[in-house]
Amino acid sequence: MATPASSPTTVPRQRVAQRPAEPAAYFDPAFGAQALKVLPGEYIVTDRDVMLVTVLGSCVSACIRDPIAQVGGMNHFMLPDTSNQGTASESARYGGYAMETMINELLKRGARRQNLEAKVFGGGAVLAGFSVNKIGERNGQFVLEYLAAEHIAVAAQDLFDIYPRRVHYFPKSGKVMVRRLPSTNEPEVLASEGLYRSRLRQAPIGGTVELFE
Repeated sequence: MATPASSPTTVPRQRVAQRPAEPAAYFDPAFGAQALKVLPGEYIVTDRDVMLVTVLGSCVSACIRDPIAQVGGMNHFMLPDTSNQGTASESARYGGYAMETMINELLKRGARRQNLEAKVFGGGAVLAGFSVNKIGERNGQFVLEYLAAEHIAVAAQDLFDIYPRRVHYFPKSGKVMVRRLPSTNEPEVLASEGLYRSRLRQAPIGGTVELFE
């Protein structure tokens, strides 16, 4: 009987609802490109010539690529609100998990850590219910501090301020186009991020992350 191939080592890690997206491609006539949506709590890593799209309020997206391997990805995450329960370190674990998960997938697809570059967006103060806790500001500060600690260069950023944003990212070329949305889009952002925030509060702790060097 054949011996099964060895699998990568798995390491216990705090886990939230950060998951690979199961995207359905659609054609965006404005950009003349095949597009994939990234929703709150999701990420996509691809080597295809497609456009990754997300809409951000107080959440943050990190767009990370290896320009040599020509593989890149986008995530969409929010730190949990720890004003009433939990600690700042718990907050970092949620954001850290979101970043680690996507970076590990990039490495699995052939990217090299020393080649990675990032472009980061979001963290707007757009939701009245989050203004006291400054969740958007905390999201933006977290992603910058995380990338600095991991020695991943930030090639571009559009963070903070008061606007929702729609981000269009082309991982093959690294091109990004950001549109700042009017406040009329706030109900859509509020509904999407409110649901995601609820999932974060209820998310079970446990699971594993596969770590690749």
